[in-house]
Amino acid sequence: MKNSKLIEALNNCVAHCNYCADACLGEENVKMMVDCIRTDRACAAICSATANLLASNYKDVRGMVEQCRDICKKCADVCAKHDHKHCQECADACRKCEEACNEYLK
Repeated sequence: MKNSKLIEALNNCVAHCNYCADACLGEENVKMMVDCIRTDRACAAICSATANLLASNYKDVRGMVEQCRDICKKCADVCAKHDHKHCQECADACRKCEEACNEYLK
């Protein structure tokens, strides 16, 4: 299945973004984490939707994958600004998902 590698990266990104957003809520200065939390939630939502669309073998997904790639890059950049382990791991998962989107789009 052509989509399996990307679907795996998308689902991994969803899991990391959801975990990161939840862990951010437990940080001492939650106000400092608001942008991270919001970006994590948006990234998880679009990655989940994209994975579901790809799993259905719908053919016209290029725009969705491009949008997903863009938000994964933004989420990686936002999370990378924080030293928390969950943020760094989320940034890594987002970068891997961004790369998987780029590979799919070739």
